[in-house]
Amino acid sequence: MRRTQDRLALRFREADGTAREDWSKPRFSGTVKTGEEHGFSELYQHRRLALVRLAVLLVDDLPTAEDVVQDAFAALLRRHGPRLADLDDPEAYLRTSVVNAARSVLRRRRTARAHVPERERHAPPADKSVLLAETHQEVINALQRLTRRQREVLVLRYWSDLTEAQIADTLNVSRGTVKSTASRALDALGKHLEIPR
Repeated sequence: MRRTQDRLALRFREADGTAREDWSKPRFSGTVKTGEEHGFSELYQHRRLALVRLAVLLVDDLPTAEDVVQDAFAALLRRHGPRLADLDDPEAYLRTSVVNAARSVLRRRRTARAHVPERERHAPPADKSVLLAETHQEVINALQRLTRRQREVLVLRYWSDLTEAQIADTLNVSRGTVKSTASRALDALGKHLEIPR
């Protein structure tokens, strides 16, 4: 089981192009302290791209992912101001906002598809192969076949590198639910990717 998890984690990270990074280190080297003069702009500068990548994995659409992240930052600014003085963990707030907004997007899509006939799909953008190699698309396609919660848990665990406690807090579930969901999701993903145990 451990070898399967390691293989899946490596393929998952390769899909994002970050397999060679040290995943034990946070991507954002500086921390935004409350009361800083430039707290919001520094947070935006250092975390926006990572949050867009997270949103893309959840909604599978770059323009929508960018909108989701932009809305999360706008809500953060409206609610807490540019200095973020009354917020303990702005990154966790943003992560939760992005996950919740992604859920809303998927709900709206499901409702729209139930009432509107599916239109003919447009050709993929010319730069799609640059953004996501064909071999990496296999992982993304397998992720899309999982349940919403399974996908969220795997993305937060293996892409965002969050602990079980942080994932539980972000998704508002227990740590036991995170563990069992991750285990079932890894099994399902392994079957979709045909990874031997």
